[in-house]
Amino acid sequence: MKTIGIITYHYPHLKTEQVLLNLLKKYSPAQLKMYALPFVPRKERNIQINHRPDQSVSILPEVMAAAHGIPYTTVAHDYEIPDGLDYYLILGAGILSEAFVKNKKTFNCHPGVIPAVRGLDAFKWSILEMKPLGVTLHFIDEKVDAGDIISILPTNIYLTDTIETLSRRHYENEISIMSNFEYYLEHPTNIFEGIAQGEPHRRMDAATEAVMIGRFEEYKLLMVKSLSPTFPKGEGDVA
Repeated sequence: MKTIGIITYHYPHLKTEQVLLNLLKKYSPAQLKMYALPFVPRKERNIQINHRPDQSVSILPEVMAAAHGIPYTTVAHDYEIPDGLDYYLILGAGILSEAFVKNKKTFNCHPGVIPAVRGLDAFKWSILEMKPLGVTLHFIDEKVDAGDIISILPTNIYLTDTIETLSRRHYENEISIMSNFEYYLEHPTNIFEGIAQGEPHRRMDAATEAVMIGRFEEYKLLMVKSLSPTFPKGEGDVA
């Protein structure tokens, strides 16, 4: 019987809620353990596009754990999380310590195509830099977004997409690949193998974000034409 450690925040966290409910369709509560790290709010920023849903519109992971009979442990640091489980899933955490990743088979989902788009705000940087959009399931190591790739799930792009519809679909892919991590581990897929490596990014500033928004229509056209039929066209779209 596989055992899975879920790493999250001791704070309401939507991604944790969504993935946990999906995992409970496949695994018994006895197979799951939850470890919750302190949550440190990020500094407020001036942005035009919220490309991810508000993660705080959820309930405490501790409440979910209690409701489903899942052991729940709060920890001050990631290195306090014990070894010994088959898998560990990162649903909420900052940069992990070398002590944490050393003896654990740990999965993360990066919301960009590794190694082309690394670091923060991967959705926005993908558009700005005209790079394919997808989510990457990968093992964690001591480097940022650089562990061995397991699978990359492309995000379908349609010419009638808005940034809001595309970012929603992209986020849903992130939830899906983490919820089905064992399937993708057993059936690895990566249509972007060999893609050029990019430098890690920080969060996108407001001025750069405005440039990104201005390139969105061009981006959709380029992606649909260059990656079709991998990215099927939506109803009403043109070749």
